Amino acid sequence: MFFDLNFPVHHPQHSAAQNVSKKNKGKQPQQPNDVSYSPAQLSAIETRLDLLVHLGYTVIALNQTVQSVVNPKSHVNILDPLLAQLRPRQGIVLLKRLTIVLDQDSEKGFGLTPANAALFKPYDLISLVPTTLATFSLACLTHSQPSALTAHIISLPLTLRLDFRLKHTLVRTALKHGVVFEITYVGALGGENDTTLTDAGAAESGALAKRNWWATAKEVTRVTKGKGLIISSGVVAEADFRAAKDVANLVTLLGLPQEASHSATTKIPKSLVLRAQTRQTYRAVFSDPVLVIPEGATPAAQPPATTSESMPAPAQAKVAGNGNEKKRAREEDGEDGAAASSSKNKNSNNAGTGPNSNAEGSSRKKKRKKNNQEAQ
Repeated sequence: MFFDLNFPVHHPQHSAAQNVSKKNKGKQPQQPNDVSYSPAQLSAIETRLDLLVHLGYTVIALNQTVQSVVNPKSHVNILDPLLAQLRPRQGIVLLKRLTIVLDQDSEKGFGLTPANAALFKPYDLISLVPTTLATFSLACLTHSQPSALTAHIISLPLTLRLDFRLKHTLVRTALKHGVVFEITYVGALGGENDTTLTDAGAAESGALAKRNWWATAKEVTRVTKGKGLIISSGVVAEADFRAAKDVANLVTLLGLPQEASHSATTKIPKSLVLRAQTRQTYRAVFSDPVLVIPEGATPAAQPPATTSESMPAPAQAKVAGNGNEKKRAREEDGEDGAAASSSKNKNSNNAGTGPNSNAEGSSRKKKRKKNNQEAQ
């Protein structure tokens, strides 16, 4: 079972609403709740999904990207209408993921608050893309703690040259809270990134971006020590998709062992998805287990409990007799034990006085013999 938790879904009308200039900040118009995809867009998405399934991926997360702030007045969930229009695939699990690009405007807040919990509840995964040191600290310390708004994925902009250092204390705290760091392999191939990330300044293309990807990805691997890493695609063009084993071989060039590279697309994403389900429960704890008996199954019959009142009189007398007999046997055993101990003591006393008595008898015989000789 292979996982790809970054399948970008791009909607032109929605992205146009997100790219608002700073002059009109806070005055963006509301978007209609009904999002419709054209046949050409649906065909392109279906083709990319078929290619991922052909490459062996079974769990795919559709990714919606939002820039700076999640505004409850203008935010629209574009994944629910898409899932309703996609053709079902047997054995394939499609998840919904929301990615928020954090920039300087996000340092004062980006909408991930309990007041907006209803907006984030439909999403299975929440990811953050910090681009500054302040937003990176917020992602590692504040938004990684277990809650209904926990962000389980931190995806660094690997194609950019980071303006801040990845501190060990921040990374260790995030890993302790269960957060994973994502590495998208599209930057290593020099492929096309999501247009929303590019417009937000969180991704670049070209030879310089490819060189930045290798340097930043090695730094992420070094700081995390290969723990808590997942590998995703983030691919927009069909030619940039790679099979899971090819991706594992590519990531080994970053210094990861082969086993860790394989786990980055299998075990770690699986545990992440299971842990992300705790966002739907109170204080991020699963509910108490409930025993559900399937229809048609009968529970095993338990033997009735027997009491002294329900037993007949002869049986009660027999039980009482057995108790008295056992008590008498114990008393007899105690008497036999006392007698045996006294006999042992006597034997020990006799054994201790035996040599003295023999010496006295021999001295008396010698005196008698001496007296007899004198009398003669």
